[in-house]
Amino acid sequence: MRRLPAEKLRSLRVREFMAQKVLTFSAEMPISDAVQALVKHRYTGAPVVDADGRLIGMLSEKDCLRVAVLANVEGAAEALVGDYMTTKVETVEPDTDLRDVAEGFMQAEFKRFPVVENGRLVGQISRADVLRAMDRLLADEAPDEAAARP
Repeated sequence: MRRLPAEKLRSLRVREFMAQKVLTFSAEMPISDAVQALVKHRYTGAPVVDADGRLIGMLSEKDCLRVAVLANVEGAAEALVGDYMTTKVETVEPDTDLRDVAEGFMQAEFKRFPVVENGRLVGQISRADVLRAMDRLLADEAPDEAAARP
C-alpha cells in the first residue's frame, strides 16, 4: 500500500503547480458580464485586479448570488464587480510550499488561492493543483516500491 507523501509536499512550491493564465475581473466590470464569464468557463470565482495587475478582491459565485438576493432587477443590471467582491482575500506567494497550501485549504471554505508576488497577481493555485502534486509524488515513489519487493 502506498502512503501519501504529505511531508514531501514541503519540497514542492506553488510556482511549480499554479495556473499562470487566470481569468480576472476589474472592479468596474458589470456583474452581469462577470456572471457570464464564470458560467462560460465553469469557474466558481475569479480574482479582481486593478489596472496595474494588483489583487484587490475576489468575486465568487456566492458574491454573485448576493446580487440576485439583495438587488432589485434594475439594481442588478447596474451592479459592478467592485460592489459585491470580497476584499479580504487570503493569498499565497509563488515560493510557498504545498504542504502549507494544503493546510490552508483545510481551514478555508474556498477552492483556490490567488498567488501574489510583489503585490501583483501572478497566478492561482487550487485544491486540484495540490492533488496533482500529490499524484506526481505518488508516481515518483512507485518504482522504488516495486524495486523493494522480493
